[in-house]
Amino acid sequence: MIDAEPLKDEDVIRAPELSHDGIAHGFFGRRGGVSTGLYDGLNAGIGSKDEPASVHGNRALAMAVLGVSPDRLATPWQVHSGEAIVVEAPFSGERPKVDGIVTATPGLAIGVVTADCGPVLFGDPKNRVVGAAHAGWRGALGGVLEATIAAMETAGADRRSITAILGPTITQPNYEVGLDMMAAFLDGDPARERFFKPGNGPDKRQFDLPGFIVAVLSEAGVSAGFVGRCTYGEPDSFFSFRRTTHRGEPDYGRQLAAIALRD
Repeated sequence: MIDAEPLKDEDVIRAPELSHDGIAHGFFGRRGGVSTGLYDGLNAGIGSKDEPASVHGNRALAMAVLGVSPDRLATPWQVHSGEAIVVEAPFSGERPKVDGIVTATPGLAIGVVTADCGPVLFGDPKNRVVGAAHAGWRGALGGVLEATIAAMETAGADRRSITAILGPTITQPNYEVGLDMMAAFLDGDPARERFFKPGNGPDKRQFDLPGFIVAVLSEAGVSAGFVGRCTYGEPDSFFSFRRTTHRGEPDYGRQLAAIALRD
């Protein structure tokens, strides 16, 4: 592992609702870490063009915070799907192409990486099952949140005991979308128009992704919340795909959200 200073406690976001003796979790931003240049900080994106040694070093720093060995972290190959799986061990070989991941195995950390999409961590401390989901607008609309809850139930969870917390995500003031995207949401439920506000022009809208995610989670019967941080609006704290696109940069880093059952 690359030599690096341990992450500072203030650089890790923890949700009080998930802070139980039997669960370790963290929403990691870009502060700390060993990456440089465009990826300056704690880039955890295996799919980025950052130096692989730096990415693995950053992931090891995050796992040290959770008290988990770096080789005990499982993150899927995210494809904006509505699918979730239950895992019992780290992946060997090609990672599964899903966007929700669940485990009831102590000492195994599971997580997702994001750069504007919603990272959701799930915990059922009573039945000792945890989950993580990558929820961009496609995944959230396509059922990844419900699929992750269902996968937790197959692993022994009770949705009435599940708490789901949304980590740093792009927020409505910075998320302008077109009418075609809004139409995709309204096609399934016209009441979803409440998540859209007028944008800069008649064919633009501002989308409330955090509001939609929390609503879906609440409607699914779990306790839900949002940490209230915007990836786009805080460039020193978080990576952002949209900010990178607006700046014309060739690539971007990803932040990690991870959770584990303590041994």
